[in-house]
Amino acid sequence: MELGLKGKVALITGGSEGIGRATALCLAREGAIVAICARRAEPLAAVEKELLATGATVLAFQGDATSAEQMQQWVKQVYDTFGKIDILINNAGGSGQLSFDEVDEARWQEDVSVKLFAPMRLIRLVLPYMKAQKSGSIINLTMAAAATPGANQLPTVVSRQAGATLAKALSKELGPHNIRVNVVCVGKIKTPQQARGAKRNNLTVEEHFARNAKSVPLQRMGDPEDMGNAITFLVSDAAGYITGTCVNVDGGLSGVL
Repeated sequence: MELGLKGKVALITGGSEGIGRATALCLAREGAIVAICARRAEPLAAVEKELLATGATVLAFQGDATSAEQMQQWVKQVYDTFGKIDILINNAGGSGQLSFDEVDEARWQEDVSVKLFAPMRLIRLVLPYMKAQKSGSIINLTMAAAATPGANQLPTVVSRQAGATLAKALSKELGPHNIRVNVVCVGKIKTPQQARGAKRNNLTVEEHFARNAKSVPLQRMGDPEDMGNAITFLVSDAAGYITGTCVNVDGGLSGVL
């Protein structure tokens, strides 16, 4: 299937590891130009090198998705370098889950800043370019649990669901400009963040993955490439009539469609 991604310019936050890295590699394989942003210089440089080795065109930017000034610099640099912006993938942010009593106001503000205000800000920055070219595709990542929140999952389920609602509203508003906005719901994926969770629980990574897999209908945790493949399809021309939807990439874990 021809996805129509050759020469398209894609911005990815949180692009230095896990889902962001896998998505960048998937897009690069389809011929997209990839602009990745992350806070940590060393892993960012490693992914840049990996992408360049595939023959991809890459722009790596060290920056914090919550910094308005840095994101403005990044978007401007991408546009000035390539002359267009076709795709935005808002991937930055972790999934720390605590009880209500454990989350103070500063933690609430930090979580909402990275998972709602950062995507909102980046969307505002890329929209003038997408509207001018009358095309674009935006993805907000959320988590499957955000649609059916349980106990001790704060603040992330609230801020993630807010990002999903933002995407749904924008899909209505931006449709006439031929700009599609979708959400990808993350299930239990084998990311470095999950590996760090194993250490906190005094488990080996293999033990942690095996324990998590038991609750998944497909009986395995997903690979970052599972996410990358789904995102790549959704931003492609092959998904040109899909907007305002939420795709669960969770092995059947979610209790809602």
